[in-house]
Formats: sequence, structure tokens, C-alpha cells
Amino acid sequence: MNAPAPLWSTSTVKRKNVVRVVDAWYVVCRAAALPAGRPVAAQVLGVPLALWRTKAGAPAAVLDRCPHRNVPLSLGRVQDGELECRYHGWRFDDRGRLTAVPGLPVVDDARLDGPGRCTEGFRCVEADGFVYVWLSDKDPASTATPQPTRLTQLHAAGYTHIRRSMQVEGTLHSTLENILDVPHTAFLHGGLFRTAEKRHTIDAIVQRGRDGVVAEFVGEPRPPGLVGRVLSPSGGVVQHWDRFLLPSVAQVEYRIGDENHVVVTTLCTPVSETVTAMHTLLSVKTRLPVAPLAAVAAPIAWRILAQDKEILKAQTELVDRFGGERFSSTSIDLLGPHILHLLKKAEQGALDEAIVREERFQLRV
Repeated sequence: MNAPAPLWSTSTVKRKNVVRVVDAWYVVCRAAALPAGRPVAAQVLGVPLALWRTKAGAPAAVLDRCPHRNVPLSLGRVQDGELECRYHGWRFDDRGRLTAVPGLPVVDDARLDGPGRCTEGFRCVEADGFVYVWLSDKDPASTATPQPTRLTQLHAAGYTHIRRSMQVEGTLHSTLENILDVPHTAFLHGGLFRTAEKRHTIDAIVQRGRDGVVAEFVGEPRPPGLVGRVLSPSGGVVQHWDRFLLPSVAQVEYRIGDENHVVVTTLCTPVSETVTAMHTLLSVKTRLPVAPLAAVAAPIAWRILAQDKEILKAQTELVDRFGGERFSSTSIDLLGPHILHLLKKAEQGALDEAIVREERFQLRV
């Protein structure tokens, strides 16, 4: 008897575009979310972490597992700048070395940090209001990303800055592509940002280099919807760039005239294969008063992020349901394929030569 025909196309790929770039600085939390005197649990690339601040106030990160009896160290407390396990009081420094076992009547310091008694420590730094962690055993200075990406707009005069962090159900690649994808905005965000009813044909110039890709959009009018009206009530031609920078930075930049400038920078962190943390910095410079602008612009931005979160969740659930992916792209899927190429090269530790590839496309927005 012949086997029944499948009820859907068998072209589904039995895998996901999951890329693990280990040699990278990832945001683990906002600096304000790591108070002195209390540990915090986190996860990056599936690795559970315990974070705290040392006596000097510097962030520290170790594997969130006490080697004594497998209890999460993030349940413990901070004592004299070190992390103390809640179960038996074993204490660890910022490198994961065991420094104290309170129950021992005689302590041989030379044996405290012997094999099996320490937990793994990770490099951890604070920059631009975020805490970053480095999971690789390589020295960052020997890699393509020796330091975290700096947020230069934070140090420019005249900008209002708003931060927001959230987690989405989506691979790192799908999340980055969503942030930088223009064609979906008229449909998923219609009324807030662009509209499907009134379209314009514009040019897109895509340049890919060794560690990133940027799309510049030429001839784009002020976007219809609330976002455009808030940024530039009088209209005008838009200067618009979408950028991806290794390992996981997505940036959208708009200039409308000389007085209106918006930069949305999202630092993405792969929490697991299908969960990504988004740490977003919204930087706005405009002639409008700051307080009313923030009151209007922030809720719009967060609503757009919520819509993206919803669609990424639906996408991820369907990929799981079908057991893999099936993608079909056109020329206006500008950055997604480039992002995946760059991520895979970084995963392999084999970045392209330092040359710039440029392509030009047309699309309707």
C-alpha cells in the first residue's frame, strides 16, 4: 500500500537559521537593573549567569551554579563584594574562584580553589548604561570585537534618550531582520508608521562590508502616520538609513530637514536559540519641546515594538509546528540575507575581506 501524500509541501527545511556567535560582547542587562548588594539571574546563548557588583561597583558574572550542590548562585547574596551561595555559604570572587567555606573549622587556602571547587567566571563590563558579558575563552583584544559597540549619540548635545528592554520569541537572525525590514511596516504598523494605501517608489542602496551592512533609502517622503507627523509636522524629504553591525546591533536612523533627527539603536542578545533580548535606545533631536515629544513618541515606539513582538512569536511558533523553515525572498528583502551571511561568517571566525559590495534596488514604501 502506498504511503499517503503529505498534506503540505515537503520543501520545509528541517532546521532553523540559528547562529551562535560566541566571540562577542552581549548586553546582559541595563546598568540600572543591576543594583549594588543583590545578585541578578540572566541568560546569554543558553548559558545561565549570576550577576552582581563588586566592592568597587564593577559588574561581575559567573556561571549560575554552585559547584558544591548545584544551587543557583543568583539565589544567594553579596558579601564583601563577593557572591555567597544561599545553601551552604560558599563564596566566590568575580573570577569564579572559591574564597570561603564557612563550615570548615580549618581552611587550607591553597586548596579552596582546587579542581571542581570553582565556578566559571566571565568578563563583564559596563558601558553607555548597559552591562555586557563576554562568554568566549578568547581574549577580546584578539577578536574582531575587542570592545562593546559604543553608542555615540548618547554623548551628542540636544538629544532626548529613552531606553526600553524586552524579550521576544525569535532567533537572533529573525529578530534583527524584523527590526531592519521596511516592506512590513505599511502592513503590520499601518497608521502608526506608513500605510498600505499610499505608496511611493524609492531607491535603496545596499552596502555590505566586513562587519556590517547598511541600506540607504533615497527619495523617501515623510512617512505617513503618527510617527511622521510627530517628527516633522511640515513634511519634507527623509534621509533614512538602516544598519546592521556585528555581532548583533540593529540601527534605524531618520533625518527630516535640519532640525529633526531620530536614531533607534537596538542591541540584541541571544538568550537561547529562539529567544532574543532587545535593548533599545531611542534618541530624538527635534525643535519640538522635549516633554511633550517624549509623551507622544515613546508610546508610539513601544506600540510598534509590541506589534513586532507579536508577529515574531507567531513566526517562531509556526516554524516549530512545521518542524523547520521555508523562506522565499525577493529583491526588496534587502538586509535579511546579508545579516545571515555576516552572522555565519562571524560564527566561523572567518569574516570577509575588508571590501565593500554595493547594490541598488527599487521598492515601494
